[in-house]
Amino acid sequence: MRKQIVAGTCAVIAAVGIFWYAGNEGRKTADHREVAVSTQPDTQAASSQNIKQMVADYSSRTLTADSASITSTQLIVDSGGPNEAAYELPEDEFFLSVAPYVQNTHPCATHSLTGCQGELTDQEFDVYIEDAEGKEVMNKSVKSQSNGFIDLWLPRDRKYRMTISQEGRTAQSEISTFESDDTCLTTMQLTAN
Repeated sequence: MRKQIVAGTCAVIAAVGIFWYAGNEGRKTADHREVAVSTQPDTQAASSQNIKQMVADYSSRTLTADSASITSTQLIVDSGGPNEAAYELPEDEFFLSVAPYVQNTHPCATHSLTGCQGELTDQEFDVYIEDAEGKEVMNKSVKSQSNGFIDLWLPRDRKYRMTISQEGRTAQSEISTFESDDTCLTTMQLTAN
């Protein structure tokens, strides 16, 4: 009986947290702190769009926390309290954050939305991605965020070839989106063509 009460209480807290997050969507500030709502993954309360928006908000530093990291399957948020919140990522999409660089980089595997910092901030890049069969998946200009990263959502369980270009410099990399793959790519050094 006690386990049922605890489980029910966690579910109510998670639902209130998601409701609060959604209700405050338009009033976020850089000082806003996300409240961790559960120590267990909340797989039903948050939709894929809400999770993707949370990832974007932590990445752009619109939302803050002591730490927010993203594995191949979960967004994990620690706001410094006794609880840590874990949110399941979309089943059909894989998150990859890429920091192209010229001179400075750092080793990384699991992307920290609140800690990783890339060299080339707020800059335009041409990103081209094709799948293993040579079919174009992405071909557009994107701007890196203030953390120097370009966030991508790609179909899961596939292999790709990515090319990033900027002002006559190019970097290429083979990437894949399987559950065992990293979510942080910091090895794409832009060099002159």
